Amino acid sequence: MTAKARLSRIVVAGGGTAGWMTAAALGKLAGQVSITLVESDEIGTVGVGEATIPAIRDFNQALGLDEAEFVAATGATYKLGIGFEGWGAPGDAYVHAFGTVGRGIGILPFHHAWLRGRDLGLAKPLGHYLLNVIAIAGNRFAHFQPPADSVFPAMPYAFHFDAGLYARYLRGKAEAWGVVRKEGMIDGVERSDDGDIAALRLSDGTRIEGDLFIDCSGFRALLIEQELESGFEDWTEWLRCDRALAVPCASVDPLVPYTRSIARKAGWQWRIPLQHRIGNGHVFCSDAISEDEATAILMANLDGEPLAQPRALRFTTGKRRECWKRNVIAIGLSSGFIEPLESTSIHLIQTAITRLLDLLPSQSISQAERDEYNARTDFEMRSIRDFIILHYHANQRVGEPFWDGVRAMRVPDTLQHKIDLFRQSGRLMPDVNELFDARGWVQVLLGQNVVPESWHPAADAIAPERLADFLGKVERACVEAASRMGEHQEFIRQFAPVRIPEPTS
Repeated sequence: MTAKARLSRIVVAGGGTAGWMTAAALGKLAGQVSITLVESDEIGTVGVGEATIPAIRDFNQALGLDEAEFVAATGATYKLGIGFEGWGAPGDAYVHAFGTVGRGIGILPFHHAWLRGRDLGLAKPLGHYLLNVIAIAGNRFAHFQPPADSVFPAMPYAFHFDAGLYARYLRGKAEAWGVVRKEGMIDGVERSDDGDIAALRLSDGTRIEGDLFIDCSGFRALLIEQELESGFEDWTEWLRCDRALAVPCASVDPLVPYTRSIARKAGWQWRIPLQHRIGNGHVFCSDAISEDEATAILMANLDGEPLAQPRALRFTTGKRRECWKRNVIAIGLSSGFIEPLESTSIHLIQTAITRLLDLLPSQSISQAERDEYNARTDFEMRSIRDFIILHYHANQRVGEPFWDGVRAMRVPDTLQHKIDLFRQSGRLMPDVNELFDARGWVQVLLGQNVVPESWHPAADAIAPERLADFLGKVERACVEAASRMGEHQEFIRQFAPVRIPEPTS
């Protein structure tokens, strides 16, 4: 792109969830810029990101998507949190739920009052004070709006959906907004004199010119790595799982409003309920267990009849050293990979798109724009990395080699500081820009038996009788709110039953 030339042509290399989310957002929100997406029907997509977090609603709303139409088109169900089974000690279970954790007393966060109540024998398990946990226990869901005098905000929720159907749904929207799709295999790349990408060359000889290229080619990272050699920062020192098996199975009742994450011998198993099937997978460490044994564990723990053969995936956890290099931005798996334990895969696509829109050049790309994009990406991925490491490190599965190893490993200093601060004082002070705030950290830490030695001194000023009354009122408010919700499966049946669209030609 020549100096001061106006950026007018954006090319998205690759389809799937990352490609079509990017193309749809650019087509809807980027203004007078031509968007071309190149993909080949011969190349499959990974499609493991079927569970989301509440921010996906912001993305859908920004595009003007109708929720009922989206739910029906993608086979979606509702998600109120993630159930973790066996991540502390074998037999333990807790829920990392969306939403508030109880409610504070003045400036005192709820968990400090709860910790003192626990010490006095007045408090029940933490989940008794979380609306989403109680709704999960009763298999309930509603578009819940609390009364005006309620201490709780509206109940946050996310979705489980079929990632392939979501990409297909967004393709229809994007093409209606002017995005042009080109079918073909990328066979080569042409560079300009200044080293930028000038055009993609397809196997049939077609040239696709552009000013800015978005690499959504998945693990292959065709542009950002194979062509521009961005480099990769490997995090397997801490996140030792490097394989996954994925298989769908038939649906079973009840249709629950949460994701399950079940600790296994050398990794964990996911269960994601959709309207038309259940998504299952086994993430594991190939140094600790064979693929055959991992497959046997997965297939022995399905709730319904398998609908396909397990599909094997290999990955290395980490990130590109530069996710924006020259005139290429990597979005999705091409930018890096953090395993799907906390359903961040699709969210990382979403936040990358938001950064792209925030920093979208109008003319020549500046190094300052690249640096800002890369710095924000680096901070986000490192903070999520630390939160995922916590789940592994804070385990009590004594006598199991894989779990003994991750419990004993030295963790990043940024994570160790959070653990030490919480263990000593009950305090959690994540950066305001981190995805997971104190509500998430406290649920995982306490859920995996990291109990503080003390709490905020303001909690000691609360008389035991008043504290007991306060805890009881919070619990009753959650129970009363959940009681006004209907059954999750019946809500979906009435609101937006699945409607699988015909394949797009």
